[in-house]
Amino acid sequence: MVVGCGIMGVLSFNFGSGKPPKPPTSEVNRVQEQTSPSHKKSADPLSITDVPLATGDEPIDKLFVQSGCPVCHTIPGIEPAKGREGPKLVLGTNAPLRMADQQYQGTATTIREYIQESILDPGVYVVSGYQDRVMPRWYGKRLNAKALDRMVSYLERITD
Repeated sequence: MVVGCGIMGVLSFNFGSGKPPKPPTSEVNRVQEQTSPSHKKSADPLSITDVPLATGDEPIDKLFVQSGCPVCHTIPGIEPAKGREGPKLVLGTNAPLRMADQQYQGTATTIREYIQESILDPGVYVVSGYQDRVMPRWYGKRLNAKALDRMVSYLERITD
C-alpha cells in the first residue's frame, strides 16, 4: 500500500493539475505567436494515464513495484508484493482453471493470453471472492509492450 501511495503521490504532485507545464517562450516565439496565430499548436493536457509506469528495462522486481502490482497482489518471488486486495498471482496454476470456469467470458486459449487479457481488460473475468473495478482499466495505456511481455513471461511461470 505504501509503494502504491508513493507512486500515486509522486504522480499526482507532478501531474495533479492535468495540464503540462508551459515551456519558457523566447521573445522571438512570442512575437511569432502574436503575429501568426494559425501556427500555434494546441496541446492536449497530460493525464496521469499518459505517464508510462515502467520502461521494461528494470529488474523484474522493480518492474512490478513501479507498475503498482504489489499494492494489491501477492506475487511469489517479488519480495514487496504482499497485497491482499487482489488474488495471489500464481497464474501458471490458476490461469487454466479460470479459463475453464463457466463464468469466464474472455477469448484467451493459453496461459500467456489469459495473463495479457487480465492486465489489459481486467473486467473480462473477475476471480471469485474479489470485486470488479478494483484493478485499474488503464494499464493498456501505461505499460509498453516490453514491460507487458516481461511481466507476462514472469507470471506464466509461477505455480503453486
